[in-house]
Amino acid sequence: MAYIPRLKDEYKNRVISALKEEFGYKNVMQVPKLEKIVLSKGVGAAVSDKKLIDYAVEELTKITGQKALATISKKDVASFKLRKGMPIGAKVTLRGERMYEFLDRLVTSSLPRVRDFSGVKATGFDGRGNYNLGVLEQIIFPEIDIDKVNKISGMDITFVTSAKTDKEAKSLLAELGLPFKKN
Repeated sequence: MAYIPRLKDEYKNRVISALKEEFGYKNVMQVPKLEKIVLSKGVGAAVSDKKLIDYAVEELTKITGQKALATISKKDVASFKLRKGMPIGAKVTLRGERMYEFLDRLVTSSLPRVRDFSGVKATGFDGRGNYNLGVLEQIIFPEIDIDKVNKISGMDITFVTSAKTDKEAKSLLAELGLPFKKN
């Protein structure tokens, strides 16, 4: 028998029926689902030091278990001494099994390691059912060895869902275990 991530199994067995009941969907295919999770990290100091991009790619690869890519600037910005085609960040897109595994690790082991954590803000929705979450320190992830970190930096985590509204997306992410702050 093939391995199925815990959250994927929970989505199929519990979340679909809970969301159908809450929003009155007639068909299982109407129920919103998590499509992908994108982790991105901007490295502005990479304009002067190219090694910082390698560190960022390496850290994202360790955190997600999937090879990260360097992102490249699209235009010249003279005030930042930036040329078109220079690497200025790193990103990785997770789908399927790895996406559910990462979300499980984020909710159960990484977010509780944040100092004074009381939940994630519910204001990160974009109006189309996607949620953005900013992490201030990469050291909250257990995969990162604090002694080998050369500079503490943050990253953005984007949850892309098939939900049509923010309310549906928030219900989906809350059912999957993302701890939203109480108002």
